[in-house]
Amino acid sequence: MCGIVGILGTHEVAPLILEALKRLEYRGYDSAGIATLQHGQLDRRRAVGKLINLSDRLVHDPLPGKAGIGHTRWATHGAPTEANAHPHQTGPVAVVHNGIIENYRDLRAELSGSNFESETDTEIVAHLCAGYMAQGLAPRAAAVATIARLEGAFALCFLFQGEDDLIVAARKGSPLAIGHGAHEMFVGSDAIALSPMTNRM
Repeated sequence: MCGIVGILGTHEVAPLILEALKRLEYRGYDSAGIATLQHGQLDRRRAVGKLINLSDRLVHDPLPGKAGIGHTRWATHGAPTEANAHPHQTGPVAVVHNGIIENYRDLRAELSGSNFESETDTEIVAHLCAGYMAQGLAPRAAAVATIARLEGAFALCFLFQGEDDLIVAARKGSPLAIGHGAHEMFVGSDAIALSPMTNRM
């Protein structure tokens, strides 16, 4: 089962997200990744295998930013590769996902002109949302329109370029905890992941 962590913080979030993901290791995973916003620009790092591989990559290629999302993936659609690892990014939106998008094949066929980089159902979510934004919808409205198209059980977090103080989180059948801090917000697949940062869930 995949693990999700998101932070809108007052400190550099990549190390905090990495530590929170370690507390979700019990779920099992085969790849991991983090995306952050720095001065409105999205950036991400992903790695196959254990979290130590992602940690090593972050040492050599740091990921600054005070807003971010992270993910540990258990492969369902597509092999455990860096291309299939989350977060998935299409244009101005990055997405992490736990669960199954049951109608992803139909949605992928609808988006047949898109340039897909992975074999995952999650990348469809990023493409859909980016498409709604290209039509003029604001980030929150684009996320709502995207979620309305999805069938299945899932938890999602969206991070948007230029929106340093916004993470959109949604769940349908899959767990997702929201944590409140002092001028900070947290989201995670499990309250255990957030417990060192806040006790207000």
